[in-house]
Amino acid sequence: MRTKLTELLNIEYPIIQGAMAWVSESTLVAAVANAGATGVIALGGRDAEWTRNEIRACKELTDKPFGVNLMLMAPNKDELVDIIIEEKPAFVTIGAGNPTPYIKPFQEAGIKVIPVVPSLKLAKRIEDAGADAIVVEGMEAGGHIGSQTTMSLMENILPEINIPVVVAGSIVDGRGLAAALLMGAEGVQMGSRFLLAEECKAHQNMKEAIIKATDTDSVVTGLLSGHGGVRSLRSDFTDRYIAAETDGVTTKEERSKMSQGTNKLAAIDGDVVNGAVQVGQALNRLNKIEPAQAIVHSVINEAIMAIRKAQRLIEVI
Repeated sequence: MRTKLTELLNIEYPIIQGAMAWVSESTLVAAVANAGATGVIALGGRDAEWTRNEIRACKELTDKPFGVNLMLMAPNKDELVDIIIEEKPAFVTIGAGNPTPYIKPFQEAGIKVIPVVPSLKLAKRIEDAGADAIVVEGMEAGGHIGSQTTMSLMENILPEINIPVVVAGSIVDGRGLAAALLMGAEGVQMGSRFLLAEECKAHQNMKEAIIKATDTDSVVTGLLSGHGGVRSLRSDFTDRYIAAETDGVTTKEERSKMSQGTNKLAAIDGDVVNGAVQVGQALNRLNKIEPAQAIVHSVINEAIMAIRKAQRLIEVI
C-alpha cells in the first residue's frame, strides 16, 4: 500500500504505532516495524540514559525505520533533543508545546519531523515552518485529548494542508484506515490497538480490563483543569476524580495530586482500580491479544476490503 507517508518514512504500510507512556518501548516498536508499519518509542517520563539505550536496543531488533515521541513539556526536553540528534531515529513526533524551534535542528540531523497538532491554525503554522508531516488526533483517543473529534479534524484540516497528514483518535481497524485514506489522509496513527499486542509490556490486568470493556466504559477526567482532558476506562479512580471536579471543595492542586502516577499505576503495576487505563473510545473492537504482525496485517487486509467495497458503490452509480 503506497501513500505519501509510506514514501516519506520508507515503510510498507501507512500505519504508525502511537506513543503510549510507559509501554511504547523497543520490543513493541521493533515488532511493529518488522511487520511493515512503523512504531514510536514514548519518551514521556524517561531520562536521557534510558532514551539512548532504548533507541539502540530498537536498532538491534530491527533494521526498519522507527521514531521517538518528544513531549515538549518534559523538564529534560533539551537533553532528550541532544540524544535524539545523536542517535538518529528515522523520525520524531512532537507534542505538548511549540515544535517550530526544533524542526530544523532535527531535519539537519537527517530526522523527519512530524508534530501532533490540535487545530487548523497550528497545522498551517507547522506546515509553513517546514515540518515533514503532521498528526491530527481526535478527542476519541486515549490519554490526553483535545476538543475536536477525529471526523471534525479531518473535515477541517485535510483540505487545507499540503504536507502528509496522519489521522489518529480511536482508529483501531482497517475500516478506520480506509476511512482516513478516503478522506484524504496519508496514513493513521494507532495506539490503543497495540496495547493488546503480545509484544506490548502493558500489565496483563490492563489488557484484560480493555478486553472486558464496552463502548460506554470510556470516561474523560480533567476537563476543568484548563489543560484538556484525559480519556481512560471508568474505574474507582475516575469516579473519585470526577466527583472531586464538581464538589466545590477539592482544589485544582489537590486534583492534580490525585492524578499523578495513575497512568503508570495501571500500565506497569496493574492496578486498574486506582490507576488510569488510558485507552481510546473504540473499545468494542479491542477484544483479543495477538502479535503485532497479526494486528498490522489484519488492519491492512480490512482496509483493502473496505476500499474495494467503496469502489463498488461508484460502479453501481
